[in-house]
This record gives sequence, structure tokens and C-alpha cells, in this order.
Amino acid sequence: MHETIPHWLTKQADLAPDKTAIELDNGHCLTFRQLKDQSQSFAKKLAQAGITKGTHVGILAKNEIPMVAAVHALSYLGAVGVLLNIRLTDEEINYQLKDAEVSLVLTSDHLKEGTEYFQAETIQSFSEIAALEESEVSLCNELDLDDTFTIIYTSGTTGFPKGVIHTYGNHWWSAIGSALNLGIHENDKWLVPLPIFHVSGLSTMIKSLIYGMQIFLLEKFDESIVHQAILHKGVTIVSVVTVMVQRLINKLGDNHYPESLRCLLLGGGPAPRPLLEKGKARNIPVFQSYGMTETASQIVTLSPKDALEKIGSAGKPLFPAQLKIEQTSKDDLVGEIHVKGPMVTKGYFKNEAANNKALKTGWLATGDLGYLDDEGFLFVVERRNDLIISGGENIYPSEIESVISGMDQVREVGVVGKKHETWGQVPIAFIVVDSQSISPRDILVYAEKRLAKYKLPKEIYFIDQLPKNASNKLVRTMLLKSLE
Repeated sequence: MHETIPHWLTKQADLAPDKTAIELDNGHCLTFRQLKDQSQSFAKKLAQAGITKGTHVGILAKNEIPMVAAVHALSYLGAVGVLLNIRLTDEEINYQLKDAEVSLVLTSDHLKEGTEYFQAETIQSFSEIAALEESEVSLCNELDLDDTFTIIYTSGTTGFPKGVIHTYGNHWWSAIGSALNLGIHENDKWLVPLPIFHVSGLSTMIKSLIYGMQIFLLEKFDESIVHQAILHKGVTIVSVVTVMVQRLINKLGDNHYPESLRCLLLGGGPAPRPLLEKGKARNIPVFQSYGMTETASQIVTLSPKDALEKIGSAGKPLFPAQLKIEQTSKDDLVGEIHVKGPMVTKGYFKNEAANNKALKTGWLATGDLGYLDDEGFLFVVERRNDLIISGGENIYPSEIESVISGMDQVREVGVVGKKHETWGQVPIAFIVVDSQSISPRDILVYAEKRLAKYKLPKEIYFIDQLPKNASNKLVRTMLLKSLE
């Protein structure tokens, strides 16, 4: 028997119709009732355009209210949203459109011109759909937790990206797990600077409905706007990645944020320890977390009582989740992270090979390496594919990056393994600096006090910027190619 719940937007609009659901940085606000009305109207117009239950609809947009309404509209029709990254090339977009069997692409008005080479049956802007007549169609008043709601493609740093299926239940349990850890406060306002087309932004948008919580929605991250929102607009939680924390700490200087800020929820990979220590010194509540598209956002997170004490840890599994470390031998401390829980995807869209490789008896093999300390806290070490093996020793690029990033002159670091006749591989570093008054020798002098000799970069290159993919993740293979 499938579990169903009332439609979460309809329910929240009934419980708190006049409460603000979304606030923009220009001061414009939308209540839950207004968001429901706008989403239901858009759903009826999508029905007029031929969208029915099970239709796969691509959405290409920045963070904006029409995008939020479009995602909710699909849920009222039982259609599936395929969220597209606006930074992708036409070729990458077309791969996803074909793979996900998308029949209609919805896009922001200002992005419509750039879709001429998209290979989709129909491409419509939000305004073009909004101009249609409403269809006389029955909208869903319940959500089946087993039904597919969204598909988001992995970033594809290696191989082709895979379409991660998210059910309503995945999103529901992700929200419940987070609430049981962070709590829900009456005055909460969650700032969303991360794209809704990524799982972090999407999951916060859904949490808003389940918690009855206001979100402060930004089109993109701007440290000045975020800084001012924390100081003057009552923001209590902010979703961030490492570079955002760096910029906010720099912006804050020697000052302090108000006690009303209770969480900077940090995702997107292990953060450099020096950065976390800077945050702690300023009493900034940085909560490291661990999650991925496949887990519908965070699945491991530090708790409020541990955030400033367990520096470097991602925390413990959220209440509905389980975690284990699959070690290659009993003597190994580090192993592959496996996770299980109702927020974990049921699989990749029409990709049996990937499903068989990653999902076994309910456990997801993440491809990430980590270990548990004596108290059961997770420390994420590296992507398995990024591991450097030099003379039989395992070297984790993130460890070297964390150390070097502790230098004030260094903005970003990328470390990769380079083939070596004697050692198999050796680490080399690519560094983006804020000041030119630093030499490779300065970096090695600093690093050799903090790293074993075999971990020291054997070559150091200064570059203007690190190569990153559309999800803003470092593409290490491109660093190696730059040497060819």
C-alpha cells in the first residue's frame, strides 16, 4: 500500500495562508496562499499545453518565483520536473533532454533566446505558458510518496551524467531528517543562494512548504546581500558552499553576526580546516554536512551542540538514515562511504548498469572515501577517483588543499596526481593566489611543517582560476590536461 500525504503546498496554504513563503532581496514577498494560487493556475495552463501525469518537463531557469511556481505546478499535475543547469552547453543540455525523455522545456523569458539549438519537441517561456487559457483539469490534492517528482543529473566529472530520480518521499524524508537535527523555530528564515536546479536549493524550497518556513530567495550568491540579510533581515539559516563561507568571513572582518543566525549549512565537499577554525574564532555556526544529489541533499550533518566542537567532521547520519564504511581490509581506517535511508534515490533513470553498480540491498555506494572516529562522527576524505597512490601510500588531495589554503595569500588550490616512473603517482598543486608576492618555495616551507614529506607537492603551478564544471565542482582531469 502506497503512502500518501495531502499536497504540501495546498496544506500549508490552508494552515498559514497569510504567512510569507518567499521573500526576494528587493523586498517583494509572496504568501503561501498566493504561491498556491499562482502554482495551481500555472498547472492548469500547462495542462492546456498538453502536460499530463507522467510527462517529463525540463525547467531551465535561475532562482525566481516563476520557476518555483512551475515546479509546484508540475506536482499538481503528477508530471516530472527535469531540472536543467543553466551553465551547461547546448550539447550537454541535449544529452539530458534525450536521456530523460523530455517533451517540453520551460524556461525563463530572458533565457528563451539561447534555446534555439535545444532538441526538444516544444520550448516555452514562463510568460508564454502564463498567457494560455486555464484548462478544466482536476489537480492532485494528494501526493503519493512513491511517485517520481524530479530528476536531477549528476555533475558528471567522470563519464556521462546520470539522471537521479527523486520521489516525493525522498524529499519528504530529507526535510524530516533535517528538522529532527536542526529543529524548526517560529522565526526561521532560510536564505537560498544556491540554484534551485541543484538539489540543495530544491530541497530548501520543499522544506519551506513542509515546515511553514519563509525562504529568502536570491537569484545568485552575493556576499554583500547575504551579509546584510543576516545583519538586518532576520535570516536564521543560510545554505552555503566553501567559497561562500570564505567571502562572508572576509566581509565580516573582526565583527560578529547576531545570535539570530543559528546555522550556516555547509555542503559541496570537505571544507579546509583553517577556514572552519576562522569561523569558530568568530563564533559563526558553520554546520558541515555530507550529501549528494542521490540523497536528496544532506544525509549526514553536525548537530547544533557539535558544530563548533567537531571541526572537520560532517557529523552523524540524520535520524532516518544509516551509514557504514566499506573497508578493503580490516586494517584500513578509511573506506568507501555507503548510505541508506528513505531519502536515498531509488535509482538512476533508465540506467540499469549504474543502478547495479551503486545500489545494493538498499545501500548506496557513494564513491566517496571517509572514516568514522571513535564517537561515530563521519570525516569525508576524498572522492575515490581522486585518490593519489604514491609508492604504496594513499595521498588525499583534499588534505593537501586544506593545508595550503591556510596561507593568507592563497585563494584556491587544486591538487592532482601525476604519473611518475618510480612512485606511480606524485601530487602536484595548482594555486590561485590573491597576492603575487608568494613563491613555490614559500608554499613548500609552509606545507612541510604540516604535511609528511611524501605528501608535499612535487610541482607547483600558479594559475588564474581553477577549472570547474557547471556545478562549480573542480574538474581535476582538466588540470592534468593543462600540462600536456
